[in-house]
Amino acid sequence: MFTKPHCPVIAIEEHYWDEELEKTFSGGEAGRPGEQNRRLHDFTGIRLKEMDEAGIDVQVISHGAPSTQKLPADTAAALARRVNDRLHQTVAANPQRFAGFAALPTAVPEAAADELERASKELGFKGAMLHGLANGVFLDDKRFWPIFARAEKLDVPIYLHPSLPQADVRRIYYDDYVKDFPMVARPAWGYTVETATLAIRLVLSGVFERHPKLKIILGHLGETLPFLVWRIDHALGRPGQKALSFRSVFCNNFYITTSGNFSNPALLCCVMEMGVDHILFAVDWPFVLNPPAMAWMQTVPLAAADKAKILSGNAKRLLRM
Repeated sequence: MFTKPHCPVIAIEEHYWDEELEKTFSGGEAGRPGEQNRRLHDFTGIRLKEMDEAGIDVQVISHGAPSTQKLPADTAAALARRVNDRLHQTVAANPQRFAGFAALPTAVPEAAADELERASKELGFKGAMLHGLANGVFLDDKRFWPIFARAEKLDVPIYLHPSLPQADVRRIYYDDYVKDFPMVARPAWGYTVETATLAIRLVLSGVFERHPKLKIILGHLGETLPFLVWRIDHALGRPGQKALSFRSVFCNNFYITTSGNFSNPALLCCVMEMGVDHILFAVDWPFVLNPPAMAWMQTVPLAAADKAKILSGNAKRLLRM
């Protein structure tokens, strides 16, 4: 039987779709009629009902993939601004239950940095969420560093969320099996590989040397990286390579969420490698529904104080809620 925790519950990777932005999506990214699509467009009905039933007090809402990362440069800034303004209206209508992450026009990085500042200072957003490649380019590319510089200056995190892998990668890695197992290129494996690769590239790029207080969030219990942090750090420390402590950067500058990965062994690995202060609760609604996440948290073999940090304490501190 479900028992509500003795602390607030803040879920920080919970999605929606904006009707105008959705019209720019194509192929496998476009919406299809059904319950999931209905949830993505809802704020006052089933979303709140399912939050209440599961005992979730607050959702930090973000646009689903690919969000604004595939928009052309000539329209990206204006459209991202409209998307954020509409999300702000939704949050402002129910500020006790909702907060927001901004969508950024990465096709024009300086404008994206400015929009992050506007969304943070004027709209009260808690940071921004970026999805996969930006028009085919990894976000560690120096053209995107103005976004990370502004995030550091504002002291707000950037959440790196998966999107579909690059087309050639999908063809070479997944097309042999995607007909029978369509999720293999998505949450089963493709999303993880793409997002973990981006996170490693960010560390290698030197952006954290330039911006040592930059904060990055990864979902899905860190996209396998907490499990691999020892091996990555050890291998990158072998002779003949540029000096770098992957562990130091990853375990200090990165935060991870529980979105869509409700495993006690995996969570305990993350706690042991990163510390409980770097782990935040999330569901990945509506792609994953609320009850399994909340039922799982009751089984987590951690002290009540540590569970409270994951369920809301760390979000309050990191997102200043």
